[in-house]
Amino acid sequence: MSDVAAINQLVIKYNALRQEIAKVIVGQDDVVNQILISIFSGGHALLIGVPGLAKTLMVNTIAQTLGLDFKRIQFTPDLMPSDILGSEILDESRNFKFIKGPIFANIILADEINRTPPKTQAALLEAMQERSVTVAGHNYKLDLPYFVLATQNPIEQEGTYPLPEAQLDRFMFAINLDYPTFDEEVQVVKATTNASKASVNALFNAQEIIDFQQLIRRIPVADNVIEYAVKMVAKTRPNKDTAADLVKQYIDWGAGPRASQNLILAAKTHAAINGKFSPDIENVQAVATSILRHRIIKNYKAEAEGVSEEQIIQSLF
Repeated sequence: MSDVAAINQLVIKYNALRQEIAKVIVGQDDVVNQILISIFSGGHALLIGVPGLAKTLMVNTIAQTLGLDFKRIQFTPDLMPSDILGSEILDESRNFKFIKGPIFANIILADEINRTPPKTQAALLEAMQERSVTVAGHNYKLDLPYFVLATQNPIEQEGTYPLPEAQLDRFMFAINLDYPTFDEEVQVVKATTNASKASVNALFNAQEIIDFQQLIRRIPVADNVIEYAVKMVAKTRPNKDTAADLVKQYIDWGAGPRASQNLILAAKTHAAINGKFSPDIENVQAVATSILRHRIIKNYKAEAEGVSEEQIIQSLF
């Protein structure tokens, strides 16, 4: 199949996928869109939202419709790296045998990732970056596709361990989850307080997703679009001459080169699911906020004056 035909096929399957997810998840179109862009780009996502907004249900539903294996890990202060990676035990014949932990699945929901100490957070890093884990000196490959979706509760910060910048940078998207609208909430209450239970069908399989991820990589990008993305990221660095005015005023630290890479990858996916054969500047702008939001560090002045990351990113356009 040619790449042009493959992109047309992706558009058809993507739209069917969205309809299937909508059987269970009411609204949250933008959030679902960004999670799917992240998966097809081969990235990971961080979901930031208050409890009770169906984050777990959303990820579980997406995993089912994609035909992937799904595991949920509840992060707590006493969670150890071996609890998520797995550990070696002595079997009956007194040989060491590796028992795989919950990290061995296609889609991992790392629930409340900021509730666990840095040692356990770091255990996720190798899995996210290298798609493998090392236990007792042995390296174990993870099944592809592999996607980590972590959640954070933005309200309660007591007893939490904020993710360090190096780890935040591993997430392609930081997605803000908001309350549903009045009509959406009415629909949610109707759907979840009766006897019927919506179910979804698997429309993809693991190999199809890997094929589409490789297709996204092959999509050509014009030089001016790549230069636009790199210039936008450069504008977030306050110590550079190219820095935007708001950045010089309100930002302590800007985004690194991984932001530029992710902007182009996500723009390619955004273009492909909308039936375009090459991304343009509009596609870069469409994904920029969620890619840059967690990569810029505001200073005290920004906090004091209530300037949001979104306002600063919009000024870069």
